[in-house]
Amino acid sequence: MSIRIATRESPLALWQAEHVKALIERTHPGTVVTLVPMTTIGDQLLDRSLATVGGKGLFVKELETAMFENRADIAVHSMKDVPAQLPEGLVLTAFLAGEDPRDAFVSNRYASLDELPQGAVVGTASLRRQAQLRQLRPDLVIKELRGNVGTRLRKLDEGQYDAILLAAAGLIRLNLAARIRESFDMRRFVPACAQGVVGIECRADDVATRALLAPLHDPQSAIRLAAERGLNARLGGACTVPVAGHAVITGDRLRLTGLVAAPDASACVRDEIEGPTSEAAALGVQLAERLLANGARDILAKLGIHA
Repeated sequence: MSIRIATRESPLALWQAEHVKALIERTHPGTVVTLVPMTTIGDQLLDRSLATVGGKGLFVKELETAMFENRADIAVHSMKDVPAQLPEGLVLTAFLAGEDPRDAFVSNRYASLDELPQGAVVGTASLRRQAQLRQLRPDLVIKELRGNVGTRLRKLDEGQYDAILLAAAGLIRLNLAARIRESFDMRRFVPACAQGVVGIECRADDVATRALLAPLHDPQSAIRLAAERGLNARLGGACTVPVAGHAVITGDRLRLTGLVAAPDASACVRDEIEGPTSEAAALGVQLAERLLANGARDILAKLGIHA
């Protein structure tokens, strides 16, 4: 059997695709796995924020088109980039075990966010990170920063920023964990929904491929994502508003933290819910309803999202 993997061309995306390739080859000896790298619109439009050009879905659209056109059998994604709603005919069929889901503080001069002097320049493209930064340190200057991990680190090293924020998972996977000066506590600085988890998407009717991928699936990641993506979907699933969500699993119990904020941090709603892992998706929706009732609906409405 042969498998073609659609992947973005960034170093992190290629690492993820190569990782899946190795897992398939180890699990199914003799399977021929090839990569189909491509540059997405999200990778090309680096001069504008994602919120203004269509959101994180721009990172997956071309990969999904390749599967529809039978140029690829599967696509490998960072799950935080995958919209809440998938195109009809495609399915997320396997989630790998998650890496560290926290946000990382990276700086060449300062050891932590709290050590940054007043007026320090911090780079991030994420509205979620920007809003939480403004809450914690309203004295900082936040500037847009897009591009792959290497590009962002280079701009930091050139002195364009005093610090930048990145996902810890990406730095760890690229053997750049030494650049992390501080990993934020997840209740103080809530991660993006699905941060740190790699997902595999394929055609819903491709029974053979789905069976082949089944051994790669991690049930714990699936439970966590059911809660986090349930929360995100009920809140509109857009990247034009800072939405954060993270679930922690302890035995058969799950605690989900959720946050919705205005981009300028003028308003912020945060809450938690706990319940059985068997009700993960429902817990996500329940927490979203609580957030909406406590002010998130007004935040979303001002941004044109009616949840």
